Amino acid sequence: MPVTRRQVGATGAQTVTLSFAGFNRAWAAWITDRLERHGVTVVQQRWDPPVELPLEDALRDLTLSRGRILVLLSDWYFQLGPRSHEEWNRALREVVVPDPDRFAAVTITTSALPGATSAFGAADLTNVGADEAERRLLVHLGLPADPLPEDAAAPPGPRYPADTPEVWGGVPRRNTRFTGREALLTDTYQALQEAGTGAGVVTLHGMSGVGKTQLAAEYVYRFGSDYDVVWWVPADRRALYRQKLAELAPELGLATGAEYGERLRAVRDSLRRGDPHAHWLLVLDGADEPDQIWDLVPTGPGHVLITSRNPEWSEHNSNLVEVPVYRRDESVAFIRRRAPRLTRTEADQLADALEDLPLLLDQTAGWLNDSDMSVEEYIELLSGGIDQDVVKVSADFPLAFQTAWSILLNKLRDTVPESVDLLRLCSFFAPGSIPVRLLKEMPSGELPEQLSGLMNDPLLWNKAIGQLRQYSVVRLESHESVVDEASSGESLYLHRMVHQIVRKDMPDHDRQEFIDVVRRALAAADPGRPTDTRLWPRYAEITPHLKWADVLRSTDTAVQTLVLNCLRYMYLSGEYRAGIKLGARAMTAWRELLGENHARVFDLSYNYANLLRAVGDYAGTEAIERAAVNHLRTERGPQDLEHLRAAGGLAADLRGLGRYEEAQELSSWILTSYRELLGEQDSRTLSAQNNLGTSMRLLGRYEEALELNRRTLEARRQLLRPRHGWTLYSEVNYATDLRLLGRYHEAQSVQAQSARVHRIVMGQDNPQTLRAEHNLALCQYRAGERNKAAVLFTRVLERGERVLGENDPLTMMFAASQSFFAREHADIDQARAISEKVVGGYVDMLGEEHPYVAGSRANHALILRNVGERQQAHHLLEEALIDMGRSVGESHPWTLGCAINASAVRNLVGDVESAVNLTDSVVTRATEVLGRTHPLTLSARIAHAADLRGIRDRQRAEKVETEALDDLVATLGAQHAHTVSARSRNRPYWDFEPQMI
Repeated sequence: MPVTRRQVGATGAQTVTLSFAGFNRAWAAWITDRLERHGVTVVQQRWDPPVELPLEDALRDLTLSRGRILVLLSDWYFQLGPRSHEEWNRALREVVVPDPDRFAAVTITTSALPGATSAFGAADLTNVGADEAERRLLVHLGLPADPLPEDAAAPPGPRYPADTPEVWGGVPRRNTRFTGREALLTDTYQALQEAGTGAGVVTLHGMSGVGKTQLAAEYVYRFGSDYDVVWWVPADRRALYRQKLAELAPELGLATGAEYGERLRAVRDSLRRGDPHAHWLLVLDGADEPDQIWDLVPTGPGHVLITSRNPEWSEHNSNLVEVPVYRRDESVAFIRRRAPRLTRTEADQLADALEDLPLLLDQTAGWLNDSDMSVEEYIELLSGGIDQDVVKVSADFPLAFQTAWSILLNKLRDTVPESVDLLRLCSFFAPGSIPVRLLKEMPSGELPEQLSGLMNDPLLWNKAIGQLRQYSVVRLESHESVVDEASSGESLYLHRMVHQIVRKDMPDHDRQEFIDVVRRALAAADPGRPTDTRLWPRYAEITPHLKWADVLRSTDTAVQTLVLNCLRYMYLSGEYRAGIKLGARAMTAWRELLGENHARVFDLSYNYANLLRAVGDYAGTEAIERAAVNHLRTERGPQDLEHLRAAGGLAADLRGLGRYEEAQELSSWILTSYRELLGEQDSRTLSAQNNLGTSMRLLGRYEEALELNRRTLEARRQLLRPRHGWTLYSEVNYATDLRLLGRYHEAQSVQAQSARVHRIVMGQDNPQTLRAEHNLALCQYRAGERNKAAVLFTRVLERGERVLGENDPLTMMFAASQSFFAREHADIDQARAISEKVVGGYVDMLGEEHPYVAGSRANHALILRNVGERQQAHHLLEEALIDMGRSVGESHPWTLGCAINASAVRNLVGDVESAVNLTDSVVTRATEVLGRTHPLTLSARIAHAADLRGIRDRQRAEKVETEALDDLVATLGAQHAHTVSARSRNRPYWDFEPQMI
């Protein structure tokens, strides 16, 4: 170190003022930490002098600071303003050169800096590791460079800025022209730091084009050293968001398989626990529909940063930080950095004309700098003073944007016309992330000549992308990419405003040609197996683009197959709402395009009906399926495979409508037909066997259902892989049948294992996983493990309401269980509130005559009984008993259960003779239907003993009770909750459980 330099502390002074550009905040934090560990007091002073202040005065003001002044030299330090190198050289010569002892500097850039910076004699921290950088810093300031002893109690300091976090993915490249926004960055940082554990969520909210994404990216680069994990996720579509979040699993080193659901579950659990990393930052970009993804926002010790046009995020435990357009001084600084040839006055005029909208400033200043057009001429164009075609888009876009885009598009056409072709191709994908690799993967023979050259010539491709990037029309998605990699890279990002205006401004002949290319690219990307959960991420990537490529108007069979496969994927993955929208549009389009009775229309109607049935629209699906059945039977005959498939859908509709006998007859005939046509082991035969088992269960024929589902499960385990979704579905059915037969421990053993695999393979929020966990809760409850059941009942209901909605058939099934559990073991007021919603929901969905309405009213009557409303309970139960008997028959287990409850209330209101006659009849019928030792029969026997005591027939009561208790001990065990309750002479009750159809 030169002897003329004053060492820090040489005269007792232990203070350094660190002057840095905000862009280099991470370096400032690291340098501050290193110096403070060596006993130096550091005062940070962000360098951003007002534009109107001469540089000489700004530097003189800096000398008023305490102690030695350490300047952090970077491109950004000298670009703020912006100021020319000539200005800087004059100021440095005037202020720094005469007083070298006050100044020291370190440099963190390899770019050319103003020549007079040599006066600093800066230490170079570039291209060295953390230890060497610290040594150079200390030596430069005259401090001992010996390593400090390790202090295990000391908190870890900031990460060395040249080192990225241990896990880093998806983050856009840093915008080296980022300007201003210092207050917004500070507000965001403080909001996240001050939030409690699990509440660190901030949403950057503002209109399109204000730079929310750029602000989030700058936050990542400026504060990323605070985190061990930084993961950027596009969040404009739920399916894509889930896919990208699942991709974090291997980066976190989580031991998972390749299954989509397993990875997603593991990631969310890891973030929640903060293991292996507690300091994580997740950025959700473009999350404009909170209701679609808010339930998937991770909680835990880390932070979540969201960009959105939707202020409703404030209703989901997120702090809102509003992002406005640029302040005028920010606009001027940005324009002058983007277009150095413009004066400050010209930049101010341009900013005023473009309404300070960052996206528009970026695009316009970029090409204006390359043009010889004056700002005055450009503003005249914007105001319409020169004849031109102005693209009209929508009222929510600033007029200046629409006009400016017309000018920019003409510029692109004149320079690199291929860039316009590429841009137009991209506009037939969904806005946001554009998977251009799908275009690159197409065989060259399938491309029109105009586009074949663009796709097959890497130089032309890169030139087109380079032109679009130069004018900020697109950006490369990965921060790791370089332009040369774009030819094989993953995707480009196209802003929503640009996307919409490009689609609008396109000749008709180009529109048809380009849209056909995108359709074929999407069809070629179809994995072809929507039932394979391992391929769901690929379908999640494809489905958002179907609408924009207008695939429903295509007559290409490959494109039509893609639509059907995507609908199947949406059904299996639980994306019901999106699937129903697509299915409804497809039905209208294909009927018009292909005709009412085209084979593709029947394929479509089958998949569309599955989605409608999943949300409980059984009457609607019956109309669709019955029309298909009638037509196909007439045209092709009853043994036609398409007819059998439609008939299977109709049987499911009949089950949903409560017409179980009809459904069973139809299901039985379908199974026989499949066996004759395809044999026992065909997957369609097994599906028909599964459906017949469901019909048998709904009829109360549990032994027959168990045998059918056992055979189906064994065959699917052999024919399909054990973790296939259909195999798992059969496991739930088999465990359900075991439980309904009173074989609780067997059922719980099967279901516990199956629920675990469901979470891994399907994902914890998949409807089938929710059903598996609900059945596990019922198994736990019936087996007497009430604490475990309580937790699981609540968790499943909460997730069902979030993921599926309160009126979904599955959610209502979960709510019914939560209600009857709460009635006996939790909060009677909660039970009543939930029960009222369940009854009303089933009436609205299914009508007054449906057995689920009778069953849910029977459950509600027990709540009324418990709160002392005996007459109302009696009236409601008698009605439920009559309605249930009319719906499913006098000997159905549901009717017998209603009768057990009705007899109890008859006793309460003094009708004891009627009660004993009723339970006597129930015991006889239950024994015939279910057997002497079935739990329902045992409950009826215990209830009958209580009724006999009510009429003072103690001898018969003692005999019936003793025999029933002996059977309870033999069947369930002496310590089972039902046995203990019966021994204590607590009258048994029955809970109606809605079943899947």
